[in-house]
Amino acid sequence: MAYLLQQILNAVPQAMLYATLAFGYALIFGMTRRVDITYGALFAFAGQIFVLFTDRGWSTYYWVLPAALGLGAAASLAYTLGSSALIARHVMRPLSNASLNAVLVASVGVLLLLTETARLASDAREIWLSPFLNRRLIVMRDGDGFAASLTLIQLLNSVLMLALLLAGAFVMERSQLGRIWKAVSDDRQAARFCGVDTDRVFLVACLAASCIACFAACLATSYYGTMDFSSGLVFGVKVALIAAAGGQSRPLHAALGGVAVAFAETLWSGYGPMVWRDFVVTGGLVLLLVVSRRERIIP
Repeated sequence: MAYLLQQILNAVPQAMLYATLAFGYALIFGMTRRVDITYGALFAFAGQIFVLFTDRGWSTYYWVLPAALGLGAAASLAYTLGSSALIARHVMRPLSNASLNAVLVASVGVLLLLTETARLASDAREIWLSPFLNRRLIVMRDGDGFAASLTLIQLLNSVLMLALLLAGAFVMERSQLGRIWKAVSDDRQAARFCGVDTDRVFLVACLAASCIACFAACLATSYYGTMDFSSGLVFGVKVALIAAAGGQSRPLHAALGGVAVAFAETLWSGYGPMVWRDFVVTGGLVLLLVVSRRERIIP
């Protein structure tokens, strides 16, 4: 029983991360209606900038760890928002207005640009952060002495991401911003006829999604200790598949799909052969997308 509980506890931080990323991805997908791996690349880019500047504050300026983490978070937010604004205004918005299929091609180019920028900025070094908040919180012990536990940083990350998701759900369901986003997502042309500035909505949605990606990247990188250069493509594809599991055009449904995928991955890791985990989970997601595809989802 304690072992099963440990697997569930292991899945909680990953589920919150996947749900947060899927929620942000759905905000952009609602505007473009095309698969876009740029969002996963932005997440990885934000994590890499966070590591780079945190290491600079810690190793070069000899700041205390909270100050170094604050520097990394501020730099990550500034670079991510700036990059997202440029990408949305000068790449994705013009292409989505002219030819939606061009978004697919442009996202690959943006991914390569972000990845190489972060790699060159850090001189191709893989930087690791000092571990912190790693004290174990014992939840349950069994008769054999096995203890199901959760670290402080896992608990903190899960609570913060859950709070962000609840706030995002409130905005999407109860606020005028959420209603405007839904109107543009459902029919951009009709929303434009009703007086909605769809270009501004597109830009605001991209900036909001990039803030969510930056928030998740800082928390995830603090927990795992680093963000690899190859993670841009990995997260770009994975986030698109995770969000599609729940419904790419609905942020809350996409977040629930992310939770389901995280628990499936963790339980397979605990009870199945690890070598087959990615193949089974990714293959299952692809099969689900093929079986449940509806042409009306992508006009």
